[in-house]
Amino acid sequence: MAINHIQMNPENNLPEKVISELKSVSDKEKALFLPRFFKTGKGEYGEGDHFLGIQVPQQRIIAKKFLPAIEEKDLKTLIASPFHEVRLTALFMLVAKFEKSKSGEEKRLWVDFYLNNRSFVNNWDLVDSSAHQILGSWLYDKDRTPLYELANSNNLWDQRMAIISTYYFIRKNDFEDTLKIAEILLFHPHDLIHKAVGWMLREVGKRDFETEYGFLEKHYKKMPRTMLRYAIEKFEPQVREMFLAK
Repeated sequence: MAINHIQMNPENNLPEKVISELKSVSDKEKALFLPRFFKTGKGEYGEGDHFLGIQVPQQRIIAKKFLPAIEEKDLKTLIASPFHEVRLTALFMLVAKFEKSKSGEEKRLWVDFYLNNRSFVNNWDLVDSSAHQILGSWLYDKDRTPLYELANSNNLWDQRMAIISTYYFIRKNDFEDTLKIAEILLFHPHDLIHKAVGWMLREVGKRDFETEYGFLEKHYKKMPRTMLRYAIEKFEPQVREMFLAK
């Protein structure tokens, strides 16, 4: 798909144009499959979500195409869409807007936008595609109290946002907050948190095996099995077997 950037034009209804272009590459079979994949049934974590059936690379292309003309008001419309892919495309744009911001004040405004609209960041892929790139990046050299407020909330997606945001820190070899938030979420009832915490612990271990190993030695007996399996996935077979056998 060729990228033709949209020119700034106040008469453009950009949200409608973005949605129209997304719909033009939708796939009916995929639209039927995705609600099952993202658990949209009654009582499931994605209950009530709607899908157009669009591959992520296509969403990224469309996000890039419209990015130069997109303004905050347009993102506000897009991120509130009932369609999952529209919200994800909006988040791709938001991440880009944040990363391209030239001043701290401008970055802070996009962070505020993200937090104020986080009720629409309501599935695991939406969180994972934005939290560390926006919130983690912003808080790296700042007070990280907001992550603990999210972790201690009763909202599944806020809690996932808290632990995934620390991925930015992990990439800077800064593990303290990952481990502290992992402890907060250690007894969480939902497997999406078990997987997220295990994943972040695994990322710590890729960079500092001893740090992850020490955390697991302290907590492995009481952590959920899924969390443990995710955390030790890259360990040598005999080490994995040792933790699973204990």
